[in-house]
Amino acid sequence: MWFFLVTELRRVLLGGYPTQVVRHGDMLVAGDGREVSVDEAVHLPPTEPSKIIAVHLNYASRTEEFMTKLPSAPTYFQKPVTALNTHKGDVVRPEGCKWLNFEGEIVIVIGRTCRNVSPDEAGDYIAGYSIGNDYGLHDFRDTDAGSMLRVKGSDTLAPVGPGLVTDWDFRGKQLRTIVNGEVKQDDNTDNMEWDMNYLVADIARTITLSPGDLLFSGTPAFSRPVQPGDVVEVEVEGLGKLTNRIVAGPTPIRTDVGAQPTQSEEVMSTAMGGDWEFRGIRTPSKDLYPSTVEEKR
Repeated sequence: MWFFLVTELRRVLLGGYPTQVVRHGDMLVAGDGREVSVDEAVHLPPTEPSKIIAVHLNYASRTEEFMTKLPSAPTYFQKPVTALNTHKGDVVRPEGCKWLNFEGEIVIVIGRTCRNVSPDEAGDYIAGYSIGNDYGLHDFRDTDAGSMLRVKGSDTLAPVGPGLVTDWDFRGKQLRTIVNGEVKQDDNTDNMEWDMNYLVADIARTITLSPGDLLFSGTPAFSRPVQPGDVVEVEVEGLGKLTNRIVAGPTPIRTDVGAQPTQSEEVMSTAMGGDWEFRGIRTPSKDLYPSTVEEKR
């Protein structure tokens, strides 16, 4: 039997300088011997990615919640690197918006340049794993549902952390999202349709993945809106806990340019999921994810 040494790496500000540290119990230790406690550290994202890619639907519970069915292969969207946030970072809900949803996820971290590999080979290109929260500002879903640019790419909506854990086996691990101490999402990675190695190999068929790139692997059911003042934690077995606070943005969405936030059935059916009275009639990305309700009619 093989035993692997699991290491948790973090990036923090140490003396005002970005520094990679290794976790030893409650302490984070730099290569030069300097230490800072886990609770006192100012965290940075675990890597500096060239791109952040996310899969749409992957967990069976999420698919069932929307009363839809998966296509034959996963679909993806991209979050700008300017959306990147960190452990204990504030997540901003802009003034004029109200449909900001959490989505607890496991994040794949690429370790070396990856292009045109098989699923069996993909694990060799993964540096490790982290925790992410793929926040969605669904107020812009009527205009950006195809690209998800503002929905998922607005500033602060991609917190990742607290660290990067190497040699972590993604199979059979529990993922929970907790809002103000109450568990909202609770699922297991065995309920994913496509595992981590498949996702990496799929993307790398045509897109070169570079060291540090991040792949969000999907969220379970019960993503719901959160409000300013809420504390959202994503806890993954063996990876730790990512914590963020929701804050109100002081600047309103400009009205002299661009589409404005909306509150349509499209917006609410996605934001409210299983709590929406027309669940299954409207599904995310309707062309790719058809309603099973319509099929029964």
